[in-house]
Amino acid sequence: MATITPNKIISFTILLFITINIANGINGKVWSYNTFGTIFVVDDPVTISLSSYSTQIGRAQGIITVTSQDGANVNIVLSIVFNNAQYADSTLEIQGTSHQRDNLRELGVVSGTGRFRFARGFAVFETISYDPTYSQSVIRLTVTLAIP
Repeated sequence: MATITPNKIISFTILLFITINIANGINGKVWSYNTFGTIFVVDDPVTISLSSYSTQIGRAQGIITVTSQDGANVNIVLSIVFNNAQYADSTLEIQGTSHQRDNLRELGVVSGTGRFRFARGFAVFETISYDPTYSQSVIRLTVTLAIP
């Protein structure tokens, strides 16, 4: 007979340093960041603090797609791929719709691998800073998980 054990609840905060690199499109074509159907692919560092000396503990790799006609919402499919000693070869899979103009956005943690196998929970994205000149954002990500 199967044994039911209570889930372990953990919470932690990490920082994502998102940079959007722009590829030139068709000459004369009007485009903006919030144009419906725009797709961004990210592979950016994850650290534990804002300090420039903070150790990188992983990468945020995924796809962000503008999914509403008015450009207000994006769909995010993001893997946090850890490479630090404590969580090496572990991932968290985050997915959901985000209202990109809000300072706080909540998305679901739908699974994980390694130390986060079978994880479920939520992640709160908070914009710490945004530099439109260089298309760079610093996002604080607070994750709360239930792990069997």
